[in-house]
Amino acid sequence: MTAPRRVALFVTCIVDQVYPEIGEATVRLLRRAGCEVDFPMAQTCCGQPFFNSGFRSEATHLAKRFVEIFEDYDAIVAPSGSCVTMVRIEYPHLLHQWPGWEQRALAVAAKTYELSEFLVDVCDWRPAGTHPDGVVTYHDSCHMCRLLGLRTEPRTLLDAAGTQRVEMRESDRCCGFGGSFSVRMPAVSNAMTREKLAQAQAAGATMLVTADPGCLMQLRGVAAADRVPLQPRHLAEVLDDMLEAQG
Repeated sequence: MTAPRRVALFVTCIVDQVYPEIGEATVRLLRRAGCEVDFPMAQTCCGQPFFNSGFRSEATHLAKRFVEIFEDYDAIVAPSGSCVTMVRIEYPHLLHQWPGWEQRALAVAAKTYELSEFLVDVCDWRPAGTHPDGVVTYHDSCHMCRLLGLRTEPRTLLDAAGTQRVEMRESDRCCGFGGSFSVRMPAVSNAMTREKLAQAQAAGATMLVTADPGCLMQLRGVAAADRVPLQPRHLAEVLDDMLEAQG
């Protein structure tokens, strides 16, 4: 597959509002992979919070807006498996009843990628080097591994970067975030997060890497509150830091 040259960054709400450094790292990685990166300033939320909460009319409005903004690009890349799932899987169903929109949604869905998927499967790009920061374990976010089927791509990048990677017992166990679930049922959500952190520590990891900013926010929040000596980080940050250190 020939990698698209003109790529649009879909930055997602959490990256835009909470972790802009993930977006910056994503841009640098895409450029290292040989892509020209655009950032459509008109972009907004993909509509997943509305969709998951049953507000289909509001989600449909945002889906149409997304399609209009991004459909002229060769590829759309996001550092978030959950948002890519919304675009790739839910948009065609959501816009099915609107004449002409389903086909436009399918066209956009076919060229929307999660970051590690795009770097490995489309660009055939690998970071070369040795990452110095201890022992790493990877958390498979629910949307990314179950709905997008992406498990090997993040690990391929971490291994190519020279990390000392170990597997925790249940890498695909939910971290407890679940979007609005963490707000509606915080006690259950945080208990799930503590189990995930415990499994990462039991594996001997000093860094817990994920490719989903929502998971990262949940993991960091509980780890900080409980003073867990474990560093949750986004995959893009880990790879970018390693490459920046090498120059």
